[in-house]
Amino acid sequence: MLMSDVKYSVLMSVYFKENPLYLYQSIESMVKQTVKPDEIIIVKDGPLTEELESTLKEFGDTGILNVITLKENKGLGKALEIGLERCRNNFVARMDTDDISKKDRCEKQLSYLKSNPNTSLVGSNIAEFSNNINKILSKRIVPTKDINIKKTMKTKSPFNHPSVMFRKDKVIESGSYKEWYLNEDYYLWVRMLINGCEFGNIDEELLYMRVNDDTFQRRGGWAYFMTQKRLFDFMLKNKVISIPTYIYNNVTRIIVRLMLPNKIRAILYKKLLREN
Repeated sequence: MLMSDVKYSVLMSVYFKENPLYLYQSIESMVKQTVKPDEIIIVKDGPLTEELESTLKEFGDTGILNVITLKENKGLGKALEIGLERCRNNFVARMDTDDISKKDRCEKQLSYLKSNPNTSLVGSNIAEFSNNINKILSKRIVPTKDINIKKTMKTKSPFNHPSVMFRKDKVIESGSYKEWYLNEDYYLWVRMLINGCEFGNIDEELLYMRVNDDTFQRRGGWAYFMTQKRLFDFMLKNKVISIPTYIYNNVTRIIVRLMLPNKIRAILYKKLLREN
């Protein structure tokens, strides 16, 4: 079977604070995939600005945009849960509204999933940039084999969320997306692991992720620490991690989330935690 004959959906969520230009570039990168999506599901998570609404209308003539409107902001987890229910294909590619996918991203991921029928989800490495996509600031390299992915999952997320493509039925069987402050993806991966899913990552940068100072600011503070602690509580309760790993996870988060200034945290992420 040719990959061009395989149908897949793209799942996105947008809310009013996002940048119209970034949204345009993100959607455009999916519309121009070498294997085009059958549909792009975009959940409007509450009312949008006129500029964002205008951007969505620019893609109206493509015939593949399916816009779902939520009257009020529900949060990313709930928005993605609602959007996933509306996806008509079993292969679903996630995408964020400020990132840019390489043209052959989805073709490679479809090929991977077709060649590995037991794999429920596949992601990729990412290249991080700020304003110029030709000036890469850092890369986040993720493990490729299922056994290494599951090992990594015990201490941190082994996927770059906007880079993943998954089988809808396996995600639904694992409980789908749920609201979990800034960790909706990690929470889902853990539940998929508990459900016996197998994973993979392609050892290429198939997505450009936009980062700035706010990216690292969001990864600090009490709220971020507590949402991850709750996740580690869940992992310990379900025997995904041991007590020593639980302690290690929380101690490292206390240092990184609560004790480090934002500038130092940014350096740490860019220089030490990315290419690994």
